[in-house]
Amino acid sequence: MAVYTEINEDQLCALLAEYDLGMLLSCKGIAEGVENSNYMLGTEKGNYFLTLYEKRVNKEELPYFLGLMDHLAQKGLPCPTPVHGRDGQILREVAGRPCAIISFLNGVSPKRLTPKHCFEVGAATARLHIAGADFPGQRANALSIDGWKSLIDACGPRASKVRAGLETELMREWDSLRATWPEQPGRQGERPLPHGVIHADLFPDNIFFIGDDFSGMFDFYFACNDYYAYDLAVLLNAWCFEADGAFNVTKGRALISGYESIRPLTDGEVHSLPLFARGAALRFLLTRLYDWLNQVPGALVRPKDPMEYWQKLNFHRLVLGPSAYGIERSS
Repeated sequence: MAVYTEINEDQLCALLAEYDLGMLLSCKGIAEGVENSNYMLGTEKGNYFLTLYEKRVNKEELPYFLGLMDHLAQKGLPCPTPVHGRDGQILREVAGRPCAIISFLNGVSPKRLTPKHCFEVGAATARLHIAGADFPGQRANALSIDGWKSLIDACGPRASKVRAGLETELMREWDSLRATWPEQPGRQGERPLPHGVIHADLFPDNIFFIGDDFSGMFDFYFACNDYYAYDLAVLLNAWCFEADGAFNVTKGRALISGYESIRPLTDGEVHSLPLFARGAALRFLLTRLYDWLNQVPGALVRPKDPMEYWQKLNFHRLVLGPSAYGIERSS
């Protein structure tokens, strides 16, 4: 199984006894994801996902993530909904790990991305930002600029195993970004860019489509309160590069157009996109690098190549303005 923590039938049956989901019919480990252990459960009431939260996830933050999913689903955004037990609680424990059972979401993650997919995911992200505007929870982005420095320090000289001199290059890049990166939003007296709840990890494997139409998003365990434009920058990195590393401006234009079909960007947000895209590339390079250097023995989830994001970072370094992403604005 492509999971970190294995559970047996007795543990599963004891867990399900706390829900009104009927008897266990099937259980299968899910390969996707690198943060947690995931299973698909078949019960008499239907299919569900069981997530066991591994050590990297802070148990104290789970009410934010699970509460956010509940909130967004109530607002009509297609996303998994946490299942409440007979006692009304969502969070449980099994095999020594906090866990939750989540409703099943229909659809398939796209393998060959098209401009239509990009338009749809852009629009869905804008709907997420609007739906989350009145969510009362607050969680700072632990993987913003200061978190990147911690990852560089944690990887240290071992980064040279991936690329000679990489630690020095990463520190140089971090210093450059730190000089211009905005403070996290919400500080008293500031007038920051528009901000609120963001997903922060909307890669294609966290989005479902039915045909070419968006059917839902999931994996909210990096969600936080940050700038909306940063979320859009994550999308530009995740959806708009080709396999050879080239940026597809047609996909970038479609993604931005989809977003603005729901929520128009401010001029400040447009201006900030090159900086945020560069920062997002560094963020995913660093988390991939850390996972590459700290592989879990026995886990069958293969770490992703960090150097894919080195190539993307180098593209963003050369960008002269938002037009490089397909954004057309009159001056």
